[in-house]
Amino acid sequence: MTTSEVGRWERDGRAVRAIAGDLTVQETDAVVNAANERLAHGGGVAAALAKAGGPAVQAESDGWVADHGPVGPGEAAVTTAGDMPARMLVHVVGPRYRERQDNEGLLRQAVRAALDAAAERGATSVAMPAISAGIFGYPPEEAATVIGRASVGWLNEHAGPVSEIRLVGLDEESARLFSAALEE
Repeated sequence: MTTSEVGRWERDGRAVRAIAGDLTVQETDAVVNAANERLAHGGGVAAALAKAGGPAVQAESDGWVADHGPVGPGEAAVTTAGDMPARMLVHVVGPRYRERQDNEGLLRQAVRAALDAAAERGATSVAMPAISAGIFGYPPEEAATVIGRASVGWLNEHAGPVSEIRLVGLDEESARLFSAALEE
């Protein structure tokens, strides 16, 4: 699968890019995983990342949960990326979409936790999927808008080291949802 840019927001040499491609092959310092609380990578994006990274990803994830307990809202767990080109995986838990809940606030919190954790570990580039838009039921267009705005906002508020955030959709349609959010 080729990777193609379908949109971009840029300021002062820092960018948020909407990318159509495979998250597991992004050559970035950090890749964000849309995880569950127990870091059991059994389905969706998490399973794809665990498969691409090899057994070390699940082993370190299990160790993280054994040491710290389940990953909570606003928290990030960082593990090896294993066999992937990235240096690290940053696991965050987005909201399970529900009526009468601050879905947007919880998703923004997950994005910020991921970017904070990557920056604390010296990452200059981060690739991120549509957190919560899979089995957690967040409507994809709404999730892309929240993630895109939160990423731009985070870059505007932080001086460094992160200078590139890639919002990665598996196909052109998903990537265009991120692109639309960057154009607002």
